[in-house]
Order: sequence, then structure tokens, then C-alpha cells
Amino acid sequence: MNRLPRIASWVFFVLAAALSVALCYQRLIPAVSAGVAAAQDQAPPDQGQDPAAVNLAPSGPSYTTQAPPPSGQEASPGQPPDESGPVEQPTETATQAPPPLPAYNQPPAPADGYIWTPGYWAWGPAGYYWVPGAWVEPPYMGALWTPGYWGFYGGRYSFYPGHWGLHIGFYGGINYGFGYVGLGYEGGYWNSGHFFYNRLYNHVDTRVVHNVYSYRVVNRGRSVSRTSFNGGSHGVQVRPRPSEAAASREPFAPRMSTQVQHARSYAGARGQLATQNHGRPATPAVSRPLRADHNVKPTSHGGQRK
Repeated sequence: MNRLPRIASWVFFVLAAALSVALCYQRLIPAVSAGVAAAQDQAPPDQGQDPAAVNLAPSGPSYTTQAPPPSGQEASPGQPPDESGPVEQPTETATQAPPPLPAYNQPPAPADGYIWTPGYWAWGPAGYYWVPGAWVEPPYMGALWTPGYWGFYGGRYSFYPGHWGLHIGFYGGINYGFGYVGLGYEGGYWNSGHFFYNRLYNHVDTRVVHNVYSYRVVNRGRSVSRTSFNGGSHGVQVRPRPSEAAASREPFAPRMSTQVQHARSYAGARGQLATQNHGRPATPAVSRPLRADHNVKPTSHGGQRK
């Protein structure tokens, strides 16, 4: 007669124990989840000072300053909205926007001392064509490459060519990749006559390239936008920062003849035309490096314009 109460007691004990375990488990899940979320939200460890910060001209902190074009204001035809931006006059004009930047792989650096110059869209008789990215021997020690860019100013698209200088100037805020994140250059820097390569942004073989380091920029260059021009309603809305304005007042050198010839050699290539390749150039980059023209020297007026 006493078996039923005993069985009931055991059933009650088992149910109570199961309920306690369930409550503890419910409390544990949020705690563990919160810990994982907190770990994911934590900033990466401090890497110290960015070595490539020396590529920007001294002018005070201005790494994240961005501003859209003033509403209702338009620059005069063919001129940027801020004179402290491009250091050269436009070499090409077009009535339509350049295509988005294609995604492509960078060939390995050929040797120490070469600078990567990203590919870009140029304008010719047959429309836009892609000039392949290339490793280039700089014209003088300490020279850095500021890429050219397209800007929509005064109702038309104008191309402002790149140039060589001791600091990186304004290139429209365009994210060309491989260290050209829209501001400055994170692909490397000069130190004591040697160029050091950031292998997080460059394809380098340490058996060929000996000066390497790793530094990931966490506050710049996050955008994966392939927009290839500055200004207008659909372009990159960035104006020159103080460091870029300071660089525009420094001596600079124009494109070397080898770079000009490199661009012209692809003007008639069918696989490079935007109308034919639909945004996927047949040759997005070349592995053969371009040699330096050591007659190119920086001057206060940029030397001969090309």
C-alpha cells in the first residue's frame, strides 16, 4: 500500500531536478551568447602607429573627414570643386561615367623598390578602355605614386592624371585596392632609401622582396564600392583632406613616358574596351614591370605636362 506514495515522491523528485537543469541551461545560453558577441565586438589589438602614415603630407589629423559637394554649387567646366585637389589639368573628357572598377589579382612584385600603380579606365576614340595595373620602377628615390582619377565637375567627366611626389595627394577618394584605399597609400613606405611592402595589401614573395611588414588599417578602406569617379549624384562624395591639399603644394613629377606609352598601347585592344569586355578586361594587370625614366624630376610646377 506504501508503494504508490514512494513512486509519486520519486516522480516528483525527477521532475524537479529536470526543471532545475532546464532553468540553469536557459540562464547559461544568454551568458555564453553575450560573451561571444562581446568578443566579436571587441576592437582588434592595438598595432601601434601606422608605418604608412608617413605617406601623407603633414597637416594634422584628417583621416576620416568626408563631405558631400556643396548643394546647389557646381565648379566651372573641367575644374574640380577644390583647387587643392588635382595638381594637373585634365587630359581627357567624356560625356558618360566610367564603368565600375573590375576586381582582379595583383601580379607578384618583381623586385625590391618597385611601386604598384593600379589599373584605371581611360577614354579613347572607341570609348572607355582599361589600362592594366603594373609595377613601376619609380623615377627617383622616395617617389610615391598618386593615381589619376575621373571627376564629374561642371557637367562632364574629366580625367586628372596621376603623378609622382614625396607624399600621396588627392585621387578622388577612389578605392583602387592594393593599398590605395581612397586616402593615402597603405601598400608600403620608404625608409632610409628602401621601400617596405605591406604584405596584407600586396602580392609579395619574400624570396624576391626582402623588406616586408604587416599592418591592417581598421578605420579606413572598408568600403568595397567599385565606383570609379568622384562627384555627381552617383560618384564618391569626398573632397581633398588637409594632408592632400598640402601634398598638392609640394614639388611633383608627371607620368613617365613609359607610363604614357603603356596606357596608349591598350587604347585599341578589343579586350580592353568597356563596350566589348562588359567590365571584365582581358588584361586587368601585367606582370612585366615598367622601367623608370630617370629624366623625370619633381619641380614646383610638375615639369612637363603629358
